Amino acid sequence: MKAKKASLPQADARPTRLSRSDPASLEWQIQNLQLAVARRAYELFEARGGEHGHDWEDWFQAEAELLRPVSVSLSESEDRISVRANVLGFDESELQVSVEPRRVTILGKKEMSMTESEGGKIEYVDWYPDQLLQFIDLPGEVAPDRSTVELQAGLLRCELPRAAAEKIATTGIAA
Repeated sequence: MKAKKASLPQADARPTRLSRSDPASLEWQIQNLQLAVARRAYELFEARGGEHGHDWEDWFQAEAELLRPVSVSLSESEDRISVRANVLGFDESELQVSVEPRRVTILGKKEMSMTESEGGKIEYVDWYPDQLLQFIDLPGEVAPDRSTVELQAGLLRCELPRAAAEKIATTGIAA
């Protein structure tokens, strides 16, 4: 049984700049995803015989089944906030990122992965959920129009200039 394997991104691959998505344009997709989580949580509630008191447990279980976990690191300096998110397995066409003054939203939808055996039989293989949704609340206000978002080898990097630094630069007033 010979299978075609997807190759992992090379560590030395050049970063790909992603265009930022409009937060309003993501709203419908996010709402549909949240409704899917709510439906699954309700199914878990019903499967337990309608026993009350486990609503958070059901919700977190539904998220774990439907959404891929995303590890995030955040660092800040005087003039910028940097966000790093592990989105390994997603490429630039499968990710949407919106930057708002106080929040970054990452939405991903993975295309189904397939392998083909020698006999021509197609197998669908994926051990993780095929979607991700991550809201990152920022510790300060940023200038979304001056931010950069790049993807390199499964690492999403967001460089977000602080809005206060932009105001200082344009007015010439010291902090």
